[in-house]
Amino acid sequence: MGEYLSADATTLAGLVAAGEVTAAEILDLARARADAVNPSLNAIVIKMDAEADARVRGDLTGPFAGVPFLIKDLAQDYRGYPTTRGSRALATHIAREHSFGVQRFLDAGLVIFGKTNTPEFGAKGITEPTFWGPTRNPWDVEVTPGGSSGGSAAAVAAGIVPAAGASDGGGSIRIPAACTGLFGLKSSRGLMPFGPQTGEPLFGMGVEGVVTRTVRDAAALYDALIGPTPSSTYPTPLHTESYTARIATPPRLLRIGYTTTSAINANPHPEAVAAVEHAASVLTDLGHQVEEVAPPHDDAALARDFLDIWFAKCAAQVDEVRRLTGAPDSHFEADTLTLAELGRAAGVVPLFTALDRINDHVLALDRFHQTHDLLLTPTLAVPPPRVGSMTTPPILQRAARLASRARSGRAISRLGIIDKLIYESLGWVPYTQLANLTGRPAMSVPLHWTDAGLPLGVQFVGRLGADGDLLALAAGLEAAAPWFHRYADISL
Repeated sequence: MGEYLSADATTLAGLVAAGEVTAAEILDLARARADAVNPSLNAIVIKMDAEADARVRGDLTGPFAGVPFLIKDLAQDYRGYPTTRGSRALATHIAREHSFGVQRFLDAGLVIFGKTNTPEFGAKGITEPTFWGPTRNPWDVEVTPGGSSGGSAAAVAAGIVPAAGASDGGGSIRIPAACTGLFGLKSSRGLMPFGPQTGEPLFGMGVEGVVTRTVRDAAALYDALIGPTPSSTYPTPLHTESYTARIATPPRLLRIGYTTTSAINANPHPEAVAAVEHAASVLTDLGHQVEEVAPPHDDAALARDFLDIWFAKCAAQVDEVRRLTGAPDSHFEADTLTLAELGRAAGVVPLFTALDRINDHVLALDRFHQTHDLLLTPTLAVPPPRVGSMTTPPILQRAARLASRARSGRAISRLGIIDKLIYESLGWVPYTQLANLTGRPAMSVPLHWTDAGLPLGVQFVGRLGADGDLLALAAGLEAAAPWFHRYADISL
């Protein structure tokens, strides 16, 4: 087990290819680790043992042949298994075909043996669905691993697998990576395939991807995953050099602007500020030009636009699930019904106004990138919060269900709930939505640990298509300030 925990996916694939270990033997180790730690974490919510056993008995090909893997129980459909999206309403809704992303995981030779926990419909930055129960952080089981890819992040951080499937519509790769000491890249819009069940989610704001312990695993996995499908709506601009080759070359010296300022959270935690200052110091030592800058965009306006789009999506998603399954309101969480009712009551004007204003945010970020290669911020404004600290009180949940039944979304809006969502729900993660609305690549890098021993990542946002530059920089940071030797051994 010690050898398994000390190996990344690239190492494991090499051992299988060399015949030093079999895929079945590695799968046994992954399952043993899951059996030991998942009862404390609740990271894996659906087991897929029959599929995994059949895979390791067959002839596996691909760059990650024989490496155990987990997929997120959201968007990553696996034929014959439910994709619950963290909701009781979809508990028995079985996928009829693999999603494109899952098929590419399989084509890469990965051995999928389970699905990981996610908040209902991926709608929160924490992973505490009512249906499956909360996922806990391996570094401290009293705090969250983030969300919405919290189950995947917890599984990787605890050593169940070296990498796992994830997705990001508002920070859902980067937030859990920052909470659990992992590397997480949200790729440029259009690189990762979606479908065939759905096209680009959230008007291109959402992307699929992975969370990993090493940068080289992320680079090689994205090499295997990106690219168009026959049903893609437009051509995908592929990189001319593989990411694996790109990270082998030291990055050019970059001009990087950093800020911790946010209109949503005027007082980020001192540890978040320290994380950015530490990153700036490491970057300076590597020869990069680093300077403090003002935020390039109006993040309060961006947050409101983000939520207007999110509310509309939530309303459409609840209606879709009702049509598919006939699920009653009791099968949805109260918070979900509230967001859906806000979107339904608002109508189409706020949605289209928000979509039009995306151009303003793109232009603001473009002006910044005319003088700076990357924007550096905290990934989180605070250390990972305690599990349950963001739970809506029962009396408000009951009120939300009544309001949803009465279709009183306008009344909810007048209560100031949107401002509450901006400053409370996004206040601890005010930095991540920028990359989603603008379609730009962004990554969370685990360079900082708090005095309490918790990870707290920092975020870099690049130009459209600069994914390779981000990965190359991350590889340089990993070499200068290694983090792979750190892992959360909750069995101690």
